[in-house]
Amino acid sequence: MGFVRLVLGGFVILGVIYICVSLYSRSVRREKLEGWWEDAPVDGMTREAYIADGMAKYEAGLRKKLIWLIFVIPPIVVGTIIYFIN
Repeated sequence: MGFVRLVLGGFVILGVIYICVSLYSRSVRREKLEGWWEDAPVDGMTREAYIADGMAKYEAGLRKKLIWLIFVIPPIVVGTIIYFIN
């Protein structure tokens, strides 16, 4: 039963960390897009459309997918530690 609590508690904590990192990464990307728009506006495109297009590319990009490793790497590390200790 203790192992089940460890796994569930771990995934709840990892979920909170994932949400925080995801929101932070989105805000950083949005700020960069806003800065790029201020430096060199794109002709024929509004600021909101430019940012929406950039965020859509971000959602489909590799960085967004790499954040999912938050759910993969810590369980592997903990499992490895438990295996070698026992």
